[in-house]
Formats: sequence, structure tokens, C-alpha cells
Amino acid sequence: MEINNDENLKPGIYRHFKGNEYRLLYIALHSETLEKMVVYQALYGDMGYWVRPISMWNEVVEKDGKKMIRFEFIRE
Repeated sequence: MEINNDENLKPGIYRHFKGNEYRLLYIALHSETLEKMVVYQALYGDMGYWVRPISMWNEVVEKDGKKMIRFEFIRE
């Protein structure tokens, strides 16, 4: 399991650990706290746009007793 850090996050398609795919668009800064945020788009349903703290994007999560990264890069 390779854990991303913000230095190697790049635009592209990522798979969420629950199975859906998302396009990472940008790394942005929160205007008040300067926290790094990921701006991304769902590639299903209404194709909505979302933001999430980079620390959450890179989290290791547990599903069915297995540890995995929340978002795994799959292609550009």
C-alpha cells in the first residue's frame, strides 16, 4: 500500500476505497487556515464537485478488516 503525500498527488483519476471513481482537479488552499484541500469531481451520478482536506484524502482507512488508502491513483 503506497500512501500518497501532497508532493506526489497529481491530477488524474482516483478510486475511492468504496469503489467509485473521482477526478482530482487541483490542490487548493483554504482561505482562512491555509490548509491544503483537494478539489475533485465525482465521475458518476450528477458529476458533482467536492473539496476535502488533503489529510483526509491521504488517510489510511479500514474496510472489512483490511487497511487501504482512501483514494488510490489509477490513471491520468
